[in-house]
Amino acid sequence: MLLRRLFRFVSKDIAMDLGTANTLLYTRAHGIVINEPSVVAIDTHKNAVLAVGAAAKEYLGRTPQRISAVRPMKDGVIADFDITREMISYFVRKAITGLRLIKPSMVICIPTGITQVEKRAVIDSAMMAGAADVAMVEEPMAAAIGADLPIHEPLGNLVLDIGGGTSEVAVITLAGIANAQSVRVAGDAMNMAVQRYMRDVFRMEVGDNTAENVKKILGSALPQPNAPVLEVSGKDLVRGAPRVVKVTEGHVREALREPVQAILGAVMRALEKTPPELAADIYRNGMLMAGGGSLLKGLDQFIARETRLKVFVDKDPLTTVLRGTARAMLDRKLYHSVFIN
Repeated sequence: MLLRRLFRFVSKDIAMDLGTANTLLYTRAHGIVINEPSVVAIDTHKNAVLAVGAAAKEYLGRTPQRISAVRPMKDGVIADFDITREMISYFVRKAITGLRLIKPSMVICIPTGITQVEKRAVIDSAMMAGAADVAMVEEPMAAAIGADLPIHEPLGNLVLDIGGGTSEVAVITLAGIANAQSVRVAGDAMNMAVQRYMRDVFRMEVGDNTAENVKKILGSALPQPNAPVLEVSGKDLVRGAPRVVKVTEGHVREALREPVQAILGAVMRALEKTPPELAADIYRNGMLMAGGGSLLKGLDQFIARETRLKVFVDKDPLTTVLRGTARAMLDRKLYHSVFIN
């Protein structure tokens, strides 16, 4: 017991939101220390990592043949084990300064819908990156904790977390998930929908970063008055030459119609499977939205209109899940029941 307390005192505990789009790390001593894109740039000739995070994201779509910019996470799970391990190792080294004699204990949040094999891949990647032990919390639960919802009470709390790879809907009560829906449609799917629309309507190809920028500036679920008109650069699919077109908010809203409907569908399925008493609580208390995708303009109003629920977006939706993961890490006794391994 004394050794365990001593270990907790000197260990460098880390909470991690290992996301498809971004990876965030929280340390006991310094709070949120990493918030960077989940991208790794590799020299394929030398099999060496050239850049990780924000620096590597600049490589996307701009690399020569010998350099590959890779996003090792796909749909909220590990798509490339070795590169994910390299990425975690880099972020852990960057987060922890000073003495490294003791390996960090890590708490990582994961999607609700992942398989046992995918969970094992997360644990193995973290352990090979230098973790002493790994605990996991499901993302909607972490979001609820991060937003200060009363998860320990016998009340229904509805959470929608829209990340880069997955959208997670969960009904939470008594520190457990009563019902959950997970769809692999989120921020990345929105970016791809913009790219598809540009190809189909404008006959123009745009890169990942351009599509994401268009989504952030013009993306919406409902009409937005006084929205700007954006000049978007890309490659003409007919002539193969560079081209610029003017894109409106209406264009992008039409492009995003399908992923927005898929996210709404997950919410409706979760509500359909919710017991009556919990449904009554949700009607009174409303639904929490978190994750970067919740920042899509008008999405909260659209879901409120379609579900007839009160919908509120967390004060800082990009960090909600990490804040909840960190809180569970810092008070493992209070939150012991939320850990799934």
